[in-house]
Amino acid sequence: MKVIEVKNLSKTFKVKVKEKGLKGSLKAIVKPKYEEIKAVNGVDFDVEEGEVIAFIGPNGAGKSTTIKMMTGILYPDSGEISVLGLDPKKERKKLAYEIGTVFGQKEQLWMHLTPFDNFKFFAAIYDIPEKTAEEKIAELTELFGLEKFINTPVRNLSLGQRIRCEIVASLIHEPKILFLDEPTIGLDPVVKENIRTLIKKMNKELKTTIFLTSHDISDIEKLCKRVIIINNGEVVLNDTMTNLKYHYLNKKIIEAKLEKSLKLDDVQGIQVLKNSNGNLKLEIDTSVTNTSKILELLGLDNIKDINISNIPLETIISDIYRKEQSK
Repeated sequence: MKVIEVKNLSKTFKVKVKEKGLKGSLKAIVKPKYEEIKAVNGVDFDVEEGEVIAFIGPNGAGKSTTIKMMTGILYPDSGEISVLGLDPKKERKKLAYEIGTVFGQKEQLWMHLTPFDNFKFFAAIYDIPEKTAEEKIAELTELFGLEKFINTPVRNLSLGQRIRCEIVASLIHEPKILFLDEPTIGLDPVVKENIRTLIKKMNKELKTTIFLTSHDISDIEKLCKRVIIINNGEVVLNDTMTNLKYHYLNKKIIEAKLEKSLKLDDVQGIQVLKNSNGNLKLEIDTSVTNTSKILELLGLDNIKDINISNIPLETIISDIYRKEQSK
């Protein structure tokens, strides 16, 4: 079942243009000039119930504008949005009871209150009966491992502990969709991994649909099965993670240590990234050749050590950005 449907969505902003210097500042006051910026331009996509989907793109690509329109904060100029069968423009208040949001760089918790008091506060906002609220808080406290600090003021928590509490606060009213904007930003690698584990657990046990934006490639690789890439206000790719990683560029990386060096510069389907003193690093286009042929070429008796890996997702996405910008 589709829980989000976006069709031909567009949004334009008027931005004041100012010339340099004092003269330009005065002209901007007396006779201002405006430039129209197409932040979102004909965007289409769907999200299925229970999906964990990545919505990514460079800064200024239109991600935040799209999310704000889906949550009813901004109104589109044209196009249609349906979130859980509701129109965010017309039914924002009703939609607020069905979705949750977590912004890694913005706090929603009261810093002088404990997590428990914050959770009770949010439960009251959503008109949740006290007994039901306490049962839900107990359930989420166990799921997210908050027992040791649930009665500690938020201002005394670490960033990782606070992010966990931010997520729980957004789940008190049992939202069907959770919008996560950079949930692991600023966290150390161990805490990031803990947050990712909790997100996967939340999706599995609570059946929450996750709409994720992140600049951290590991978030996307470890959490999402589908990726929507937006650039210059337009969707440039909407595909599964499997296709994106393994089929979109049809490339692999081979790193090998050889007994004897080989010259491979003229071999079709191979790009030599490094070839020095028997240390070899190749980028293979599997649409032209395959790894078994490369192994034959290197010679099994000549290989001391070898590692074959997929192109890093970050490289794939950067390549997609470059291709779109060159059009």
